Amino acid sequence: MARKMSVMQLTMLTAVNMLGSGIVMLPTKLAEVGGISILSWLITATGSLALAYAFARCGMLSRKAGGMGGYAEYTFGKGGNYLTNYTYGLSLLIANVAIAITAVGYLQVLLGLTLSALQITLLTIALLWLTTVANFGGAHITGRIGAVTVWGVIAPVLVMCTLGWFWFQPALYAAGWNPHALPWYDAAGASVSITLWAFLGLESACANTDAVENPERNVPIAVLGGTLGAAVIYIVSTNVIAGIVSNPELVASTAPFGLAFAKMFNPLVGNAVMAAMVLACIGSLLGWQFTIAQVFKSSADTGYFLPMFAKVNRAGTPIVGMLVLLALQTVMALLTISPDLSKQFDVLVNLAVVTNLVPYILSMAALATLQQVSNVPPRQALVSNAVAWLAAAYSYLALYSSGEQALMMGGLATIFGYSLFGTVNIRLMRLEAQGVLRVPVQTTSARHGTPVTQEP
Repeated sequence: MARKMSVMQLTMLTAVNMLGSGIVMLPTKLAEVGGISILSWLITATGSLALAYAFARCGMLSRKAGGMGGYAEYTFGKGGNYLTNYTYGLSLLIANVAIAITAVGYLQVLLGLTLSALQITLLTIALLWLTTVANFGGAHITGRIGAVTVWGVIAPVLVMCTLGWFWFQPALYAAGWNPHALPWYDAAGASVSITLWAFLGLESACANTDAVENPERNVPIAVLGGTLGAAVIYIVSTNVIAGIVSNPELVASTAPFGLAFAKMFNPLVGNAVMAAMVLACIGSLLGWQFTIAQVFKSSADTGYFLPMFAKVNRAGTPIVGMLVLLALQTVMALLTISPDLSKQFDVLVNLAVVTNLVPYILSMAALATLQQVSNVPPRQALVSNAVAWLAAAYSYLALYSSGEQALMMGGLATIFGYSLFGTVNIRLMRLEAQGVLRVPVQTTSARHGTPVTQEP
C-alpha cells in the first residue's frame, strides 16, 4: 500500500491549496473600507471554519461521486446534483476571468503602462486565449508549472507576514482605519464577499479522504487547521500592508504587494515581486483553464452537461469544450468592461462568490440527510447540524454583502440552470435506462491548489 499523508502534511496541503492568486488584489479591495475591514476577516474566518468542518463531515459520510454535487443529491436528488455542478462550474468560469484581470493589473504597473478600459479588457481576453490554447497538447506540463509558480504568490505573502512588521507604522495604519467613518456593523459586512473570495476552494481539501491516515479523525483536523492557518496569513499580511502603504495609495493601486515591497526595500524588489505574482497568476490560469474544461467534461460524462463538453482529442484534451468556455469568458470580460480595473475585478469576484455559494448552501442543507442515512448518533449529528446552520447563515450574509447587481445576475444565472435541467433530465433518464454508470466528477478550487478527483 502507498504511504499515506499524516495529519500535518494534509493540514499544510489544505493551507497551500487556499493560498493562491485570490490574495493578490485583496489589500486594494480592503483599503476601500479601511483597516476596520478586519471585522469582515473575523466573520469570514469563523464562517469558513464552519464551512470547512461541515464539508469535512460531508466528505467522510458521502458515498456518492461528484463532491458537492454528490452531497446535494442526498437531499435534493439529481436536480440538486445538477444545479450544484452547474453553479460551481459557472463560478470557476467567472473566477478565471478575475485571475486574468489580476495578472493584467500587476503587468501594467510592472511595465509602466497606462491602459484604457478597452485595452485592459483586450489584454485580459488575450491572456485567456493564450492560456487556453497552450493547453491543447495536454495538461501534464501546465500542472507542473502551476505547482511551481504558485510560490510566486505564497513566498511574498509569507515574507510580508514576518518581515513586514519592521516597516509597519502604527500611525499610518490608524489613519486608514476607518476613512469613511462607517458604523462598525456596516464595516463588518462591507468586505465579507471579497474576504470569502480568498477562501473559495476550502471544500477541495476534503476530497483527500483516502490519502490520509485515520481519516475520521485527521480530515476534520487538517481542514480546520489548514483553514485557520490560511486565515491567519490572510489577516496578518493584508493588515501589515495597511501599515506600510497609506490608504489612498492602496486604494489607487492595482499591484498592492509590489507597491508595499517597493516601499520596504526599493523599486527593483517591488518589480521582482510583481513579476513573480504575474507569473503565478498566469501559471494558475494556465492550469485552471484546463481544469475547468475537465470539470465540464466530467459532468458531461455523467449526463449533466451537453455531450460536446465530453469530446476529447488524442491527448485527452476537451478542445471543443475549452473553446466554448473560452467564448463565454470572452463575453464576460466584455460585459464587465470598466474604466477602473479594480471595479471590473470587483464585479467578477462578487459574481463568482454568489454562484459559488449556491453549492455551498445546498451542501450545508444536505448534511442532516447525510447523517441520517449514515446512522450518526443523534448527539453527534446535532453538533454537526448546528455547525452547518452557522455555515449557511454566513453564506447568506456573504450573498447579501455581494451587492444587488451580483445577486441579480447570479440569481438569473442560477434560475436559468433550472430551465436547462428540463432538457438535461431527458438525457439523464435515457442514460439511466441504458444502465450507464456515473464516473467520478473532478472537484476543484477556482484559484487555489491542485485539481483532485473524489471517488464514489
